[in-house]
Amino acid sequence: MRVFVTGATGFIGSAVVRELLDNGHKVLGLARSDAGADNLAQAGADVLRGDLRNVETLRTAAAEADGVIHLAFIHDFTNLDVYAFAAQTDEQAIRAMGEALAGSDRPFVVTSGFLQVPDGVVATEEHNRDRALERLPRVSEETALEFADQGVRVSVVRLPPSVHGEGDRAFVPMFIDSARDAGVAAYPGDGVNRWPAVHRDDAAVLYRLALEQAPAGSRLHAIQDAGVPIREIFEVIGRRLDVPVRSIDPDEAGTRFGWMAGLLLLDAPASSAITQDLLGWRPTRPGLIADLDEGHYFAGQRSSVTG
Repeated sequence: MRVFVTGATGFIGSAVVRELLDNGHKVLGLARSDAGADNLAQAGADVLRGDLRNVETLRTAAAEADGVIHLAFIHDFTNLDVYAFAAQTDEQAIRAMGEALAGSDRPFVVTSGFLQVPDGVVATEEHNRDRALERLPRVSEETALEFADQGVRVSVVRLPPSVHGEGDRAFVPMFIDSARDAGVAAYPGDGVNRWPAVHRDDAAVLYRLALEQAPAGSRLHAIQDAGVPIREIFEVIGRRLDVPVRSIDPDEAGTRFGWMAGLLLLDAPASSAITQDLLGWRPTRPGLIADLDEGHYFAGQRSSVTG
C-alpha cells in the first residue's frame, strides 16, 4: 500500500514508518521541518511538507493514499486552553481525512490516548471512553469511529502513558530529570498504582497490523505491560542515578511534578488480550522496567514534552 502517515517524524511515527517500509509498503510522511523532511527522505519515504492545520493538504493526501495512519498531535499540556486548541485541530484533521476516505473501504488508523476507567478496573478494548472521567477535551477516538459507518475501515489504537524505547523524551524521562535535579527519586503515596506501557517498536508493529487487517470500528490496545507500579519505575531511577528513593505525600505531588501529578496518581491497568487475539499481535521487545535497566534512559538528552 501507499500509506499517508501524519506524525511520521516523531518518536513513535518514525518507528511506524520504518516498520511499514520494512514490510513492503510505500510511505508518504507529513513533515513540518527541514530536519524532519530530511530524516524521512533518508529513511526511504516520500515527504509532504505541512502540519495538522493544513486541512486541505491532509484531505488531498488521504484521498490519494491507499491507507492513512494518523499519529500527529500537538503535545502541549501547559495550559488547558492550548490543549483545547490541540484537540480541536486534531478533530478537524481526522474529519478531513475521514471524509476523503468515505465510501472507499480503505484503512484509516487513528491514535487515541489511554482509557480512563474507574481506579483499579483493568481497561479492555470493550470499554467505551467515559467522558465523566475525562478532564481533557481530546475526542480523537469518537471522531474517528464515526467513519466506520461511512465506508471507511477505521480503527483506533489506544496508546498507554508510557511508550518507551531509545530516544523517548516524554513522561518517564521527565521523572528522571526531576530525580536528577532534586537528588531524590520521590513518588507520591505508596506507589502501588499502575501504568500500562509498550515499547515503541511493538507499537509500530500494531499500527501496521491495524492498517493491514483491523476490521472497521476496531478499538485496539497497544499494551505490553498491563500495569507497572509507579514505585518500581522510581526504584530503577533511584538505583541508576544513585539517589535515594522515597515516598512523598500525594498532596506534595503537585508542587514537585506540576501538571504531571495527576498522571502519576492514576491507577490505570489495561489489557491487550482482545487485540492480540484479533490481529495476532505479540509484543516481543523489553518491558518498561527491563528497558529502563538497559541504561540508555540515563545517558541521553533531557525530556522534551512541552510543559
